[in-house]
Amino acid sequence: MTFHQAPSTFVSQVQLKVQDLERSLEFYQNIIGLKVLEQQERRVELTADGKTTLLTIEQPKDISPKQQRTTGLYHYALLLASRADLAKVILHMIKTQYPIQGGSDHLVSEALYLADPDGNGIEIYHDRPASTWKWEGGEVVMTTEPMDVEGILKEDDGQPWNGLPAGTIMGHIHLHVAEFKKTEQFYCEGLGFEIVCRYGGQALFISTGGYHHHIGLNTWNGVGAPTPAENSVGMSSYRVVFPNETARNEAVTRLSTLGAVLTEEQGALFTKDPSGNSIELRV
Repeated sequence: MTFHQAPSTFVSQVQLKVQDLERSLEFYQNIIGLKVLEQQERRVELTADGKTTLLTIEQPKDISPKQQRTTGLYHYALLLASRADLAKVILHMIKTQYPIQGGSDHLVSEALYLADPDGNGIEIYHDRPASTWKWEGGEVVMTTEPMDVEGILKEDDGQPWNGLPAGTIMGHIHLHVAEFKKTEQFYCEGLGFEIVCRYGGQALFISTGGYHHHIGLNTWNGVGAPTPAENSVGMSSYRVVFPNETARNEAVTRLSTLGAVLTEEQGALFTKDPSGNSIELRV
């Protein structure tokens, strides 16, 4: 499958602002099972394979607690290679007794939900084979049913927990947005994603290459939800990777036509969606 490599456009990493870097680092290493790739005084890059950054956590000097009922991160989702990998994560969570928010069967995937110490949402999931996904009227069929925990745990190989496996990648991101009309235009006409599911009138799932979703968008914090303060805990940005320079340039042209502002920071190209979510555009 090429859902997270060329020729698809996909999400590869997320950058978070946290209140206490040491507390967050302990959580991401000991509870989630990521490893330090690069560490500075106020910033740490985290990896599963020892080579690729999946998550960056940063503690700005003037950071304030996470604001509620705003746009921004709902959750980012770490994709495991197998159901057996998910079994091992669940057993690890049971052992550590870290509070879990829930576990769901979405038909296309099985997912575990929790939050970091700052309230940033996290999903850890595995995909069922794409050949088993059902499509109706051009939309993928997804639902939220109870997770079959006992069935998943039967997949465990009995080996001890050793952190997230090297094959773990950033599977998708799910965002709170203020409305859908301009948001849909930005992500579909601008960035080039396609709608694959309209969920309950308050959530929209988009992807490229026939994936169930690379990005989820919802108005669950209310239509017209404000953008959080710049120094608030939460997501600072996330990275969208294009298959080649041509695809990115075409997206930049489309975004500019729509009125989106593009800026360059330390050689990286950024834009913001209509709800203020910052996106790095990378090849």
